[in-house]
Amino acid sequence: MLAGVSIGTVDRVLHERGEVAAKTKEKVKKILLDTNYSPDITAQVLKSRKTICIASLLPEPSDENAFWKKHPSGMKKAINELDLFRININSVTFDMQNEEDYQQKAGEILKLNPDGVLLAPLFKSESVDFCRKLSKLQIPYVFVDGFIDSADYLAFIGEDAFRSGRVAGQLADLVTQGARKIAIVSIARNIMNVQHLNNRINGFLSYFDKTPSSAERIRRISITDPSPGIVANALDRAFAADPGIGTVYMSGSKSFLIASYLEKKGLDTVHLIGYDLLDRNVAYLRSGRIRFLIGQRPEEQTYKAVRKLFDFLSFNRIPEEKEYLPIDIVTSENVDFFLNH
Repeated sequence: MLAGVSIGTVDRVLHERGEVAAKTKEKVKKILLDTNYSPDITAQVLKSRKTICIASLLPEPSDENAFWKKHPSGMKKAINELDLFRININSVTFDMQNEEDYQQKAGEILKLNPDGVLLAPLFKSESVDFCRKLSKLQIPYVFVDGFIDSADYLAFIGEDAFRSGRVAGQLADLVTQGARKIAIVSIARNIMNVQHLNNRINGFLSYFDKTPSSAERIRRISITDPSPGIVANALDRAFAADPGIGTVYMSGSKSFLIASYLEKKGLDTVHLIGYDLLDRNVAYLRSGRIRFLIGQRPEEQTYKAVRKLFDFLSFNRIPEEKEYLPIDIVTSENVDFFLNH
């Protein structure tokens, strides 16, 4: 809502009932007038009292996958703003290290026969299959965190992963001195099937395509298990093979694992660039161990996804197909601004 208030407040202004602050009332009335707003459609939806059932399929949040702890708050905010309507959200989560679990949970959602679906297409091939089934059932779906171009999706809200990778590449180029190398670290059981990480890495590499010698600066480290011991062993081998590594680009949200390793090994001159304002990442950012974090605004992703599904299901409003969120470059100097907004 343009006025920044809930639909319940708008309803009270339209029907002149309940208590609404004079300033808020004037603001709502002006926006309704400027946009030629008609209450007829809203009144019809309210009269029907139809319950809208939305299902979400997102990774299971945990201490290791804390990024996904933030998404439910965005959905909750949207539901609170739509308090005048009947909306149910069935939240289904999956193990982000397990494609089979994703398939099983996608099957559970199909059994629910929801009106719409919000999903993170983390595993490409399994997501393609799930989306094909949703389309066959004529169930609209909205992507967050990543998207699949070939899918018949209603909308996508999130980062431009390729450009995000290019931004990270530029940052790495700026801080890596002389002939020192740059390591790209990815942590995934099957990196080739994790689309958003691949898009980031491809964007990162594309930044260094400008000169033939640039490719010689890049070393790739693929780790299949996020266990700290396995991560440490992989990094031990990488630094032993190439002690000239001066910057590490972590393509996912677990930068704290790399930061902890660098701290224990006393590798104080190695720069670290990663993603997401997780508590552990932020602590290392404040201490200087992480040089830059790139934020993705997870709450905003799911908030907008629910609102787009609601508008489509209730008012048949076709949303913008792709809504890219800003690429936030966060440092120790500006992190409080992003945490407080």
